[in-house]
Amino acid sequence: MATSDIYGENTALARPASLAGGVYEAIFAQLMSLKIAPGARITVDSLVREMNVSQTPIREALGRLEGEGLVLRTHLVGYRATPQITRNGFDELYELRLALEPDAAAKTAAGMDDARLSEMRTLASGMAGNAGADEQLRYSDFARQDAEFHDRVLQFAGNGLIRETLRLQHAHFHIFRLMFHWRVTAEALDEHDAIMTAFEQRSPEAAHEAMRRHIINSRARLLPAFD
Repeated sequence: MATSDIYGENTALARPASLAGGVYEAIFAQLMSLKIAPGARITVDSLVREMNVSQTPIREALGRLEGEGLVLRTHLVGYRATPQITRNGFDELYELRLALEPDAAAKTAAGMDDARLSEMRTLASGMAGNAGADEQLRYSDFARQDAEFHDRVLQFAGNGLIRETLRLQHAHFHIFRLMFHWRVTAEALDEHDAIMTAFEQRSPEAAHEAMRRHIINSRARLLPAFD
């Protein structure tokens, strides 16, 4: 794919307080919205021209994205977007999530206190209030917020090994790259509401079921990406 096909029109950045952070957000949004296609080559020089910045913040951003599993770097070749998850990998990922996350939600509900509930409400409301004119940014913001919501559930469950295991899969970023579509976010919000209701009730059983349904529904929403 030609560079012009990947990046399209010039999107020079306004200078934010953190230039590297702004570059990271811009590339992240393009990856999540599939403007940069899975497996596509990413050239530093093209990004320099597109964003009107030096190579340094570009390389810093790509290094951060590499750590998040969204970018691969090959010696003497350069960068490319991580290939799309395979159907087999998708099935294995959801099997892992179903085995771990409902139990984690139940433990989180059992140990819920007012401070933790307030934190979870803030995360949930941030997703529900996600707005703005730029659809790519809205989608990428939701993906990051969703990842944080699920990670906080695992943190409050108290099993660091399970939390780190799922974090290393970069599950939410790979899942959200499968389908740039409103259903991925709109329907997830209702399911998050059910999880939050269970947390507010301090009900392990309801939290387990709400998380289980959320993961099952998420899998069903994304299966058409493999058709």
